[in-house]
Amino acid sequence: MADKNFDGIKIRNLYKIFGRDAQAHVEAVKKGLTKTELNERFGHILGLKDINLDMPSGNIQVIMGLSGSGKSTLIRHINRLIDPTDGEVLVNGVDVVKMNENELREFRRHQTAMVFQKFALLPHRSVLDNTLFGLDVQGVSRSQSIDVAMRWIERVGLKGFEEKYPNQLSGGMQQRVGLARALSNDAPVLLMDEAYSALDPLIRMDMQTVLLDIQKEIKKTIVFITHDLDEALRLGDKIAILRDGEVIQRARARTSFCARRTITSRTSCGR
Repeated sequence: MADKNFDGIKIRNLYKIFGRDAQAHVEAVKKGLTKTELNERFGHILGLKDINLDMPSGNIQVIMGLSGSGKSTLIRHINRLIDPTDGEVLVNGVDVVKMNENELREFRRHQTAMVFQKFALLPHRSVLDNTLFGLDVQGVSRSQSIDVAMRWIERVGLKGFEEKYPNQLSGGMQQRVGLARALSNDAPVLLMDEAYSALDPLIRMDMQTVLLDIQKEIKKTIVFITHDLDEALRLGDKIAILRDGEVIQRARARTSFCARRTITSRTSCGR
């Protein structure tokens, strides 16, 4: 269940520049240096520009946009798989950017879990052992962790497949294992990076339903990356649309017409 004291995620003035001397160009970007100019003059890539987002506890925050818009770059800042060039990433009031190596390790183990597009299952481990992986890393005893893992295996619809291996499962079933593994960690933040984009449409809809049903029960703070507008509108409590590394639209999912117009016409609605 969600922690009522969890303060959600707040991203403040976040910039990411890819290149050997990224820090030297932050101020120029802040003063108006464009993405194209940064690349042509200095050979650096502007990944994110002045991102400011509030992601409330217990909500599904969808980040969407076309390929290359910065979606995956943004989500990887939340667990600091990517270090920012400038800005803050506050998770439950603590700036992830300022964490030392040990603090970051503990944060990743206990505060966040991630579901990947390509499943990221360990091929030599069974469904049960893959689901247990995060708990093993946390040092939870097997007597306790097996009960937790079995609960989530059943909850995602894989009861009876505990001893199967990833190569014996369909894509949809493999993604259910990935979801069960993430949920077993009981982390307050669940990061889902294009988690369903590799699945066939009907399986994708089924997995969306599974996530929504589980979210009613657990109320995690979920950040869901997608390039699919229908998926965004179905899953998101809040939607942020990225283009060229900038947030061009924020909306609640019910304002679907505005979001649809923004992504299809390449013009922004009023915020």
